[in-house]
Amino acid sequence: MILHSVGPAPGALAAPGISHEIAAEGHRVKVVLEPNARHFVGPAAFEHPVRPVDEPSSGTPEAALYAPATAGMLARLAHGLGEGAVGARLVLVAPDLDLSTAEHPAVKKNLELLRESGCRVVEGCSGAMAPAREVVAGFLGGLGGPMSGMRLLVTAGGTHEPIDSVRFIGNRSSGKMGLAVAREALRLGAEVTAVMANVEAEEPGAETHHVETVEDLRTEVLKRAEEADALVMSAAVSDFTPASPVREKMRRGESDLSLELAPTADILKAVRERYPDLFVVGFAATHGDPVADARDKLGSKGVNVVVGNDISRAGIGFGTEENEVYVVGKKGERFVPRASKRAVARAILERMLAEISEERQG
Repeated sequence: MILHSVGPAPGALAAPGISHEIAAEGHRVKVVLEPNARHFVGPAAFEHPVRPVDEPSSGTPEAALYAPATAGMLARLAHGLGEGAVGARLVLVAPDLDLSTAEHPAVKKNLELLRESGCRVVEGCSGAMAPAREVVAGFLGGLGGPMSGMRLLVTAGGTHEPIDSVRFIGNRSSGKMGLAVAREALRLGAEVTAVMANVEAEEPGAETHHVETVEDLRTEVLKRAEEADALVMSAAVSDFTPASPVREKMRRGESDLSLELAPTADILKAVRERYPDLFVVGFAATHGDPVADARDKLGSKGVNVVVGNDISRAGIGFGTEENEVYVVGKKGERFVPRASKRAVARAILERMLAEISEERQG
């Protein structure tokens, strides 16, 4: 059983969503609204299967979540007075404080004591509660999911190759698929590093690095892969780059212009050459049946798994909220029918874990 204690702070408005996401992973969640928390959210906001209760039960919960946690609750927990937390194998607090309170020495000391005792602390900016996604990821990851202890490197977005100081060659990748992979990996317990190519968004809880060009991406991936257990290369990488980019803006009418292109670096090949034992998931976006392209890439790139998708179909191409893919491995493929990118990301990671397990057993 999971105990979710909701404190009287603005972050309480996000508490129903947090509880329901945890319950959606198969956990039984009981919610306790602390005194005055009902000024922000009431029991009716917590729908089935989440169960609001008047007070913690006498039994020890599997884990306890305090989100939002006020300064008073932090003090009680730090000194062993947190109702319901005693004996739980995971305690996570998400403080929600005004800036002056967050900076108070006593509050900082209490957070230090909580960390020293093994409690997880997920902090937001300027004292406010961290985003709900980060709270959920931190909590589920702390429960020890199937990717617990794994260091995953994820790339997302699309590279830009400069023509001049203003224009570039790029693609339509939004980075949503890679962000979904990072999000699900965090919730499965992984330690995630994300390399984002021209994507402003970040996944809370992931160590994020931003890049622009293929060469930037190649450099960052080769650097970060050294400490990774697996790489999911979901970024859309430009195949060509202008052979002679101009440093200033080219102007219409100056002269007859032509654009000469040169092939870009093969990042997957470089990764495989430098890290032959790294488990690598590649992507193959194509027009039409993606299985043939995915199988070809599986062999030509020397990767472990290739995710193929047909970007010509409406609703599952670049920038959409859904996807439909074939996950192709050395022993066959799995069809993942059209679903949210979050669900597709989970299927990709499950296939990756199965392939890793099979390799170890073999």
